Amino acid sequence: MTTSVAGVLADTAAQRPDHSAVIYESEHFTYGWLWEQARRYASVLRANGVRPGDRVAMLLADTPQFPVVYFGVLAAGAVAIPLSVMSTASEIDHVLTDADARFLVCAASLLAQAREAAERLGTVLLTAGPGPAGTVDLENAAQDTAPIDDSAVREPDDVAVVFYTSGTTGKPKGVMLTHRNILHNVERMVTTPYMFRSDDVLLGCLPLSHGFGQICGMLTGFRAGISMVMMPRFSGREALALMTKHRCTVFMGVPTMYFGLLDAVAQGEQVPRLDRVYSGGSALPVKTLDDVRSVFGCPVYEGYGMTETSCSVAYHYPGLTFRPGTVGAPITGITVGIARPNVDRIDLLPVGEVGEILVRGPNVMAGYLGRPEITAEVLIDGWFLTGDLGRLDGDGYLSVVGRKKDLILRGGYNVYPREIEEILVRHPAVAQVAVIGVPHPVLGEEVWAIVVAARPEDVSSGSDEEIIEWGKQRLAAYKYPRRVEFTDALPLGSSGKVLKRMLVSKYEPTVDS
Repeated sequence: MTTSVAGVLADTAAQRPDHSAVIYESEHFTYGWLWEQARRYASVLRANGVRPGDRVAMLLADTPQFPVVYFGVLAAGAVAIPLSVMSTASEIDHVLTDADARFLVCAASLLAQAREAAERLGTVLLTAGPGPAGTVDLENAAQDTAPIDDSAVREPDDVAVVFYTSGTTGKPKGVMLTHRNILHNVERMVTTPYMFRSDDVLLGCLPLSHGFGQICGMLTGFRAGISMVMMPRFSGREALALMTKHRCTVFMGVPTMYFGLLDAVAQGEQVPRLDRVYSGGSALPVKTLDDVRSVFGCPVYEGYGMTETSCSVAYHYPGLTFRPGTVGAPITGITVGIARPNVDRIDLLPVGEVGEILVRGPNVMAGYLGRPEITAEVLIDGWFLTGDLGRLDGDGYLSVVGRKKDLILRGGYNVYPREIEEILVRHPAVAQVAVIGVPHPVLGEEVWAIVVAARPEDVSSGSDEEIIEWGKQRLAAYKYPRRVEFTDALPLGSSGKVLKRMLVSKYEPTVDS
């Protein structure tokens, strides 16, 4: 087994060089071509001063340029720092400063977002495509440069990738994942849960700057030698068309993508023939899971993980008995525990009790870049404290009930938003829902539901009372929402998660209205 993430592509390129690795705008790019281009890019990077261990930021859209640059950076022995194309100039400035990134590889089309920060910090700016005078065009330079013979030797505990968190509770933090962290999950996920076959075709619609798309999709898929259809920007309609055109067998997405697919099908779009689909990033409502399974006629496997755990912790998978409302069982080699939250020591709880989800294994990050104090708060006695609340049943299945910071304390009772969301989303007028706790002068917090209506006509006088009554009939008295607010869309982070803190900030000032 390779000890470097670059070896994922190198090994498959040696085994099946002529097989399509990437399909983009109907053009096929083989594994052999991809690895040769990556080694050419590595040669150009070295010629411009990149040395093993240097941190190289990447601001690139999901096109074939991304894997070429990504594996070029790793082949040069450097550390890849992927940035979302949605990043603002100030966010790019923060990452370049915080990571002390000496280099930035930027798509020419995104230079407006990044150039000022790079110049101010003295970061060497390289473009993937023609750029302004004074910048090196990696794509052009690589064509006249001999590829390096082999990738730089890296130790398993060397950092391979630094992902920056979304920063919903403060400045984004850099999550350091080592070659060992990433390869541990890649080697196991390729068989369980993903069961990739060499003839599989995956729709790559998850952002490659995020761990779900990069590790679970691209790296695990390349390890298996599959073909990945690249889609820079998701839309349900276009996703269905691409999957039909390229005969995709596998889809991976976050819940908002499944909402988009189901909506497109409801509008009359053709349904592709899929073998299996996987959901992650945040909880998929059981109703939505059932709808996807019914519409697409294939199994839906839901999983759980986060950036700090190399993206996957537990999953449903073929051969494992499906249990709705759970995220399956821990992946081989990973241990999950449930502990009493908000205490100074690890106090594991019995089966069935709700507590903070802890993870232990070779997939757990090396720490937060430059933040030893914060790292020490979440890495205790070999356990990573996820900040999520959940329970384990007697057979080892994990259920996630929500983020610890999203827990609602109403009149002394714990209210778990996901439980309420699962009930409300079954109301015919509700397409999507996020349940939040809004400050209350007597109860501490009150339960509110922020709803995206299934149809425009569902936003009418009395609709909110109907949804409240729906919850009242199905939930304990302290759980059902006392107020429903309609919105056109829920705020999402770059990974597709609903940003509930933004909703609290938005509606908190209206609490007395």
